[in-house]
Amino acid sequence: MVSKTRIAVLVSGGGTNLQALLDAQKGGKLPDGEIVLVVASNPKAYAITRAQQAGVPAVVCSRKALGSQGAFETAISQALADHGVELIVLAGFMSILSEAFTSRWPRRILNVHPSLIPAFCGKGYYGLKVHQAALDYGVKVTGATVHFVNEVPDGGEILLQKAVDVLPGDTPEVLQRRVMEQAEWILLPQATQMISEEIRREKDQ
Repeated sequence: MVSKTRIAVLVSGGGTNLQALLDAQKGGKLPDGEIVLVVASNPKAYAITRAQQAGVPAVVCSRKALGSQGAFETAISQALADHGVELIVLAGFMSILSEAFTSRWPRRILNVHPSLIPAFCGKGYYGLKVHQAALDYGVKVTGATVHFVNEVPDGGEILLQKAVDVLPGDTPEVLQRRVMEQAEWILLPQATQMISEEIRREKDQ
């Protein structure tokens, strides 16, 4: 039997999407993948606690502490190599990765974005800003997208999308929570399993 696809989850904050992945793994919804590493760009990220509670190794690679993009990405690459990682999942990871990094991982980095790309995406659209933009524009439907990562922010090939209704009286915070619950936490484990299975099949051949 071929071993499961080894997954690293990159995080910056609370880690709710990481938790969705950990819960999916625990619930048998990630049969072809195993989360073997969590990389946090922020030493205070609560996601580190979530990783520890789940028994997953966590390392901190802080762009600020390391001083340059090159040193930052080298530290991440070393951590990935140390744990034999085959698939990277960005789950609320607030640092942009350079083309030098992403080009080494073609179709092997996933990201979840809290809108229906190509709406409200690209440079500057992250966190609550995405939901504020959707409300300001007056759209009636928003959602989430899981896509491959390349050198263009939110520019990689789309894997999965799910629509979520915008309701009267929504605030960015309320809308953010609905998009997480109804789209992000469902799509990200699904996409992670899809690509984990693809990688496992390639190893199986």
